[in-house]
Amino acid sequence: MSLHLTDITLTYPDGERRLTALDRVTLTVPKGSLTAVVGPSGSGKSSLLAVAATLLTPDQGTVTIDGTATTGLSRAELTTLRRRRIGLVFQQPSLLPSLTAVEQLQVMAQLAGRRPRAARERALALLDAVGLAELAGRRPHQLSGGQRQRVAIARALMNEPTVLLVDEPTSALDRARGAAVIDLLTRLTHERATATVLVTHDPTHLAGTDQVVEVRDGRLCEVP
Repeated sequence: MSLHLTDITLTYPDGERRLTALDRVTLTVPKGSLTAVVGPSGSGKSSLLAVAATLLTPDQGTVTIDGTATTGLSRAELTTLRRRRIGLVFQQPSLLPSLTAVEQLQVMAQLAGRRPRAARERALALLDAVGLAELAGRRPHQLSGGQRQRVAIARALMNEPTVLLVDEPTSALDRARGAAVIDLLTRLTHERATATVLVTHDPTHLAGTDQVVEVRDGRLCEVP
């Protein structure tokens, strides 16, 4: 199993009391599969993704990534784990405006200590995989919204993660471009054997997923 959340409870301070964002949530995402997380605004979807990404530490429960339990790891160890094992794609691509598409990916490799030549070769191969080989030299302002999101997906895959966490990647795209991004994520999940979690508000994106779960009032239930 590439991603396993066990009995996760997460609370936030709310005045003199604490607000429960996640209530004893358990979720398993096998490698090579895509799990969609749905639910109303404020239900806990983003909190679930942040815990899975080790960006938030739960009050109780265990996050296990590729066989490694994150409980008790230091901040530096968690940073290394994220860099090597987790790919993150956010609602906005957040590309660096001065860098070309291929350079956006190369930066990730440099942070992981990869050799420049090998990093460039991998970056070009990933841009080819997302259909942007001919646009490798363009900067963000020269790309469409869908193309920028594809660069962000390729960037998330640069360090060969076992877990891919994606937060509302189509929120700023029209229906056709959004569908293309979801199709791309589905294909790459199966081809690269990542355990992918997709947070989405759009039910039209659920057809190609392997599992759909709903978060409601902090609790998780599987959707048939």
